Amino acid sequence: AIDQAGDSFDSYPNGIAALFGPDAIPQAGLLQIVAFVGFLELFVMKDSANGAEPGDFPGDFRNGALDFGWDTFDEETKLSKRAIELNNGRAAQLGILGLMVHEKLNEIDMVADLPIIGALQ
Repeated sequence: AIDQAGDSFDSYPNGIAALFGPDAIPQAGLLQIVAFVGFLELFVMKDSANGAEPGDFPGDFRNGALDFGWDTFDEETKLSKRAIELNNGRAAQLGILGLMVHEKLNEIDMVADLPIIGALQ
């Protein structure tokens, strides 16, 4: 159970139905999520590298807490690693998009018949 009423994670729906509808997450729970994310955005996930001025490079959220040797790499290696991470993020976005399209196709009872792997169920 995740609350005193005995609700479990399985008792809440997926997707947008978790926010709106009869079985939605209670408003107090949503406020806790928003407050936690806001706290992280304002106080933890600063766009600066180990005390450097913000803007060392976009997306550098180390803040001196985690450092796996980034400063030991030369500039060419750093640039390569950032490009690899950017491409991995793009691939993940396309993967999620594919999953969302597949789920919508199932809702309208359309079977996606793919040439190599066959029909998805």
